[in-house]
Amino acid sequence: MAEGKKTPTPAVTANPWRRLRAYTDARIGLGRAGVSLPTSELLAFQLAHAQARDAVHLALDMTTLCEQLERISGRAPLRLHSRAVDRVTYLQRPDLGRCLDEDSRSRLHMPEASAASPVDLAVVVADGLSSFAVQNNTGPFLEAFLSQLDASGETWSLAPITVVEQARVAVGDEIGDLLNARAVLVLVGERPGLSSPDSLGLYLTWAPAPGRTDAERNCISNIRPAGLDVREASRRALYLLQEARRLKISGVSLKDRSETPVLECVTGPGNFLTG
Repeated sequence: MAEGKKTPTPAVTANPWRRLRAYTDARIGLGRAGVSLPTSELLAFQLAHAQARDAVHLALDMTTLCEQLERISGRAPLRLHSRAVDRVTYLQRPDLGRCLDEDSRSRLHMPEASAASPVDLAVVVADGLSSFAVQNNTGPFLEAFLSQLDASGETWSLAPITVVEQARVAVGDEIGDLLNARAVLVLVGERPGLSSPDSLGLYLTWAPAPGRTDAERNCISNIRPAGLDVREASRRALYLLQEARRLKISGVSLKDRSETPVLECVTGPGNFLTG
């Protein structure tokens, strides 16, 4: 009597958690091949790592970005530079990325940039740690934000948009101070993760001036197609700006209650969200 054929052992052992990957970019449920990762997952990890490195090291296409911002705002942005002369210096000396070089400071003193009376808002675009995030998400966000700002029915005076190379968040404090702005909104490329090389962050500071700390800012993070939608991000940014102007504060003293109505709609006895 002939023996029956044995079912071959699969090369990859599946993981039951894998179905949850439909809801997250996190690396879960990868499975295994023996005691190692499956080849496909190892290659995907190496690709993500390369994309994160590229996001940090690739230079921002300033010309294309500035042309895009001029179409959106109707005004040519000012091109500035931090004291970090190149990318290597920027990565090794974070302090230099927080300050403008002398030529940029001089440009902000020119009549077309500076204002005799205060303006309500200065928008600063900084390449940060992901030029990819800035290149792809700044235009869509500002288009949505400026549209919602116009539709708010409130009057907001705006300084010229500035685009800063080799810049970190705190450079916005100096720019806001030089532009005589009551508030500054910094758009910056965030440190890339292995599933998010294109994440844009927003930082709002009321009464910007050199020496402000991170505790005096409000942050909206993970703005990208696979994260926080630009329209929702602009809605939250406008809410924080309105509250900052009303209360004359920002940072830990200013709470983002833009989603409070959603919580108030949750009913039922003993619901911990509504007390």
